[in-house]
Amino acid sequence: MQIGFIGLGNVGAKLAGSLLRNDKDLHVFDLDADLVAGFVARGAKAGESAAALMQTCDVVITCLPSPQACDVVVTEMLPHVGPGKIWMEMSTTDATEVARLAADVTAKGGSAVECPVSGGCHRADTGNISIFAGCDRATFERVLPLLTILGRRVLHTGEVGSASTLKVMTNYLATANLLTVCEAMITMKAAGLDLATTYEAIKISSGTSFVHETESQMILNGCRDINFTMDLVKKDIGLFQDIAERHDVPLEISPLMVEIFKDGIARYGERAQSDEIIRRLEDATGLDITAPGFPSEMIDDEPEEPGYEVVPQR
Repeated sequence: MQIGFIGLGNVGAKLAGSLLRNDKDLHVFDLDADLVAGFVARGAKAGESAAALMQTCDVVITCLPSPQACDVVVTEMLPHVGPGKIWMEMSTTDATEVARLAADVTAKGGSAVECPVSGGCHRADTGNISIFAGCDRATFERVLPLLTILGRRVLHTGEVGSASTLKVMTNYLATANLLTVCEAMITMKAAGLDLATTYEAIKISSGTSFVHETESQMILNGCRDINFTMDLVKKDIGLFQDIAERHDVPLEISPLMVEIFKDGIARYGERAQSDEIIRRLEDATGLDITAPGFPSEMIDDEPEEPGYEVVPQR
């Protein structure tokens, strides 16, 4: 199987790396020629364009920063879509938009799968990340062997659109957790508590979470580098808020979160790391939320394992 991969950014490069590491015949394309060259040096083939990848490959995977970028790429590929061709979208995007593009692909005789990932860049790097897959069941079974190389836990969520809806929900929850962790740590510091002890207290308690055990370490180290930027957070929680508004759900916490990240972007820039949001509280209080002994990079220390389908209880 010839596999194309378009979008070699923070997440895309790691996902594509899993394919290369598992000896898949990989063709890559990105607007940054240096990123492509790096993959070619590791054994991938360079694609001339998105259209060329769809012409050459059986499956083309996209991992792009925005729905607009995805629209441009899929529009370019469409003339070369036909029976047997599969488009897999691994970005976090708008469910309505991905469903529209998927319909265009299927109208040309191809198949479409939306398969956003969750679990952090460090797990994308080892093939241990989780994947949501939205598509018809027959298509899911065709791509499952590929998905179990890209990730460890694969959940078939239903038709196209369902995976993107669930993914923005999980990013909303992660962002809410990040903001409460920031408030918890700044309050404990103000109350005179040791931050390393505070970290452990949260970790062994009912208040712990994936976000705390990863992002809190980046905050306390001072690097705040979680490989995810404020503009992407704002996009994702904005998509979640849009879903709520379309269904007349009167959320209270979600709009406040959107405003907090708008303010963070105004202060620190849209490409500031998402964990820099704690600086709003550091600036307001004059407190420094750092502590020695915490890592500057998240590394997945679990061994790479074959992936598998997660089946919901019925």
